[in-house]
Amino acid sequence: MAQADPSGRGGPLPGPGPLPAGGAGPVHVPVRAAGPGRPVRRRGRGPLRVLLAMLLTALVVGGAVPYVAGPGRSYLSYLVLAERADADGAAHAAAEARAAGGQVVQEYPQIGVVLAYAGGGFAEKVRGRPGVAAVGASRTSPVPGPPRPLDGAGDFRAGTDPAAGDRAGGDRARSGRAADGTGFRGSGGGPADGGGAVDGGDDATATVPDPGEQDAWNLALLGAVPAGAADATPNLLRGTAAPAADALRKVLVAVLDSGVDDTHPDLRAAVDPRSSASCADGRPDARTGAWRPDAGVGESGHGTHVAGIVGAARDGRGVSGVAPGVRIAAVRLLGPLGQYYAENIVCGMLWAADHGARAINNSYFADPWKYNCPDDPDQAVLTAAVGRAVEYARGKGAVVVASAGNDAQDLGAPRTDERSPNDRTTGPPQSRHVGPECVRLPGELPGVVTVTAVDRDGRPSAYTNYGRGHVSLAAPGGDPDGGARGAVVSDWPGGRYAALAGTSMAAAHVTGAVAVAAALHPDWGSDRLAARLASDAAAACPPGPHVCGDHEFYGAGALVLPH
Repeated sequence: MAQADPSGRGGPLPGPGPLPAGGAGPVHVPVRAAGPGRPVRRRGRGPLRVLLAMLLTALVVGGAVPYVAGPGRSYLSYLVLAERADADGAAHAAAEARAAGGQVVQEYPQIGVVLAYAGGGFAEKVRGRPGVAAVGASRTSPVPGPPRPLDGAGDFRAGTDPAAGDRAGGDRARSGRAADGTGFRGSGGGPADGGGAVDGGDDATATVPDPGEQDAWNLALLGAVPAGAADATPNLLRGTAAPAADALRKVLVAVLDSGVDDTHPDLRAAVDPRSSASCADGRPDARTGAWRPDAGVGESGHGTHVAGIVGAARDGRGVSGVAPGVRIAAVRLLGPLGQYYAENIVCGMLWAADHGARAINNSYFADPWKYNCPDDPDQAVLTAAVGRAVEYARGKGAVVVASAGNDAQDLGAPRTDERSPNDRTTGPPQSRHVGPECVRLPGELPGVVTVTAVDRDGRPSAYTNYGRGHVSLAAPGGDPDGGARGAVVSDWPGGRYAALAGTSMAAAHVTGAVAVAAALHPDWGSDRLAARLASDAAAACPPGPHVCGDHEFYGAGALVLPH
């Protein structure tokens, strides 16, 4: 991901983090240790050789090649949208896909969409058929075949039986550039919003000692404790208006990301295994531990960092989350080749909504296109499919939160996309000039709470994306050049801690605040919860340029913890 200029408006920094294997990843900016450094972008020597290498890596690290090899064929994944956004529509779309020679891998009956794998020409065969609204490829690089069959995968109801499931986890900390999927590749944890590949077992991600819940400047910035108390352990929920611990425990929030290590001491009690799953290939997989990060995939520690910001336990050790005591649904989206494809997002959004999440955190951007333009038939389908999933989740009572991105770009103006498509196996990315009609997914969809990042002083972080009417709130994201004290310290797989900066981190603070608001007002719907955060932020911010009343960078204002 490109890092942003320190001015907050300028071009890329000289040293973005390395691309994950396959391209995109979560949004975050790793903390800069010494010198800018320049990421290494590996160029393939040929699409077939690179694809084979990627698949062999997945075999060695993950234990199984993620795709079934076909008889000398190559496949793309397609999303087929029915005109009817319901179960009947999904069944019809599946029938049309099969009639055109596609292999249906997953139906999304909640929104009338199916995921199918097929060879070239599939989209042209299905487009225009009765009852089909649209069809488009969700990737640009072919694979040998559809995902491997998995027992129990594909059932959105899995885990809802209170007698089922068991707890597991493991979390590691990191001090480096965050990645959150919205700028710096990612939208949370790591190089500011979507920057730098993060591997849970990668020594390149510097870790920090156990902070003992000290110097929680990010929590103090929410107004929960006096500014002078930033070096003391904050008691964010103190006061008569604060939700009781049992009220927070009734609230479920979902972290859609690279996976969460639920064995980390800060997260063992938070992650709810009955509500957690993997959607890493577009199918819900609720097998025990499927939601955990894969250390063999770049940026895999990002989700653990984000989860810690949302709800790490307050016990005097490690870090404290914005909403300690909240239940977390860990939903892994990061696929075996390092991508957050649209079907993974759709699957995760529907899973979280059907399991009762009141907030859904999205600290990443969708692959393979950083910006999806309506005049491209494939990109338009990805926007429509993810849009249906977002609307479904909001209708079920979830506030959908997303990072704004770490590219220092005005989302309301023409801009340059120099990294799409990011799932290519050879050659440089296209350099595209796109207009404001081209959107980052899911952050720029209607109804999404899109979050920009501020530093320790409450000023817009240099890397954060911005744009009047395109961003909702600002929250602590940190400074990747400020060392551990300037970044956000949170959990990292393996019981460790890391300091990351990015809009990924900022979004996680807002998700935690939604959880607090939902605990205080359990009968409120998603719109009312989001409106409460916006009104509280606006009331605390004076109007004017370069202050938190500046709507271009802050949206409604700087996040304030609800009371």
